[in-house]
Amino acid sequence: MTQKFYIASCVFTEEYPALSFKIKNYVAEKFNLPVIRCCVANYKVEDFENRMPENFRADWQSIKHYEKFPAGSTMVSLCHNCAAIFEERHPEILRQSLWELILEDENFKYPNYGGEKITVQDCWRQKENLLEQKAVREILRRMNFEIVELEENFERTKFCGYSLYQPQPPRNPKLAPKRFLHGAQGLFKEHSQQEKENLMREYCAKIPTEKVVAYCHYCVRGLKLGGKNAFHLAQILFD
Repeated sequence: MTQKFYIASCVFTEEYPALSFKIKNYVAEKFNLPVIRCCVANYKVEDFENRMPENFRADWQSIKHYEKFPAGSTMVSLCHNCAAIFEERHPEILRQSLWELILEDENFKYPNYGGEKITVQDCWRQKENLLEQKAVREILRRMNFEIVELEENFERTKFCGYSLYQPQPPRNPKLAPKRFLHGAQGLFKEHSQQEKENLMREYCAKIPTEKVVAYCHYCVRGLKLGGKNAFHLAQILFD
């Protein structure tokens, strides 16, 4: 059996600490997956420890920061940065989204949203990942949502919130140049806060439903700045 491991994601955990630990416990207990914090060894270890809410800091420190897993093992994540970096830096490691993993759980208890309409927002950082995109939609169907599609969906999406309108961490184009350097021409340029808000409001005005679901923390930030009632898929699935 191929070994799998789960990356909790430093940025996601900082933003959604209680939710992140709920997911960490789920994958560890249900699938017996080892859990690491980060997709890069020794990356801002103390910085992220200090940025975690105090009541989660000790638990975060108890998770191994990084581990080199053998070729042929599978990295499971809900962070598109982690996925992009592993895709280019560790091609010997297979990749699977958290949503694909959840679909393997025949006993998962999906909440029922009663046929409510919701727009699904795909992310530029993993725009070619059709398996993840299909898994997201299947999970929404199992939660009894009526899915509304955007014109720029799947591989056509150009959205990742306002993260594309500000400089990116310098590590990203070094670790994943195909995605974050060669594939990001014209992106990651400085914009003022007002410019970002205007861009997000202009984008969100085209979304036909009030409620939007994304599966990227950067996308959710942008949708909220644009005035939408936006949720991370993990929130409506686990909370």
